[in-house]
Amino acid sequence: MSKQLPDVQASEPDVAVGLSQVGVTGVEKLVKIAREDKRPIVLMAEFEVYVDLPQGRKGIDMSRNMEVIDETLEDAVSEPVYRVEEMCGETAERLLEKHDYTTTATVQMEAELMIQDETPASERATQGTVDILASATAREDEPTREEVGARVVGMTVCPCSQQMMSASAREKLRELGVGEDEVAEFLREVPQAGHSQRGHATLTVEAAGDPDVDLLDVIDVARDSMSARIYNLAKRPDEDHMTYAAHANAKFVEDCVRSMARGVVEEFAHLPEDAVVTMKQSNDESIHQHNAHAERVAEFGTLKGEVNGNK
Repeated sequence: MSKQLPDVQASEPDVAVGLSQVGVTGVEKLVKIAREDKRPIVLMAEFEVYVDLPQGRKGIDMSRNMEVIDETLEDAVSEPVYRVEEMCGETAERLLEKHDYTTTATVQMEAELMIQDETPASERATQGTVDILASATAREDEPTREEVGARVVGMTVCPCSQQMMSASAREKLRELGVGEDEVAEFLREVPQAGHSQRGHATLTVEAAGDPDVDLLDVIDVARDSMSARIYNLAKRPDEDHMTYAAHANAKFVEDCVRSMARGVVEEFAHLPEDAVVTMKQSNDESIHQHNAHAERVAEFGTLKGEVNGNK
């Protein structure tokens, strides 16, 4: 006769405080993104899965809950996946159904995606990597909200240091007897030096239902928000192209976030007003020991009004 073990997790906690998130992190699964008439994209994805815990319950029974989570994730990733955020949403809804003591379930996913690329000057085929971000939150009696986005790498150039170098160049050209018109034309055509950084842009869109956000469009908006795109492969003409393009489009970290905002409004005009847009930019400073960071989180309706000047 087997011994019946006490369910300690269901007992009253010593301190009756509810917890907003309890769960597991670092759960790895293969995810196949289905594509019409093409082979699926296979991702090694890492998941974080949480449920809330009421104040009268000691724990979620981690071992039993992990079995539920694993089974739920397995069911989700074994089916054709066209949108990773939808997969997260379905998983969160299933978890909510299977936990009778919870009111909220959250599923987060991150994976590295290999994208096909082409160098800007030599037009050579190359590949690059971006981080895919997806999540969903299911709540009782509320529509499930899904989020999709990406974290990408690019290049930025500081406008302030560039202007100082331009002032030095202007002064030296005047000393050499170059006319004002020629100086102005030279500085227009030849962007001056400025300290550059590797930039990290993060862009996500969260909404209820299906906001019809193409992940590749999100990646493009994020990459184009910085001074210039960068590439794994770069022949000398490509290096020249990237250097010139970045210095001709110098941006502060704040400018990158604002450029991202404009790109979102232009590319995703169909988004619902209450869709939440998260934009972050972090630059690895080249002449400082610290880094620069800026971000904005706003509903799409508010963002659209600001971008279009309707404050």
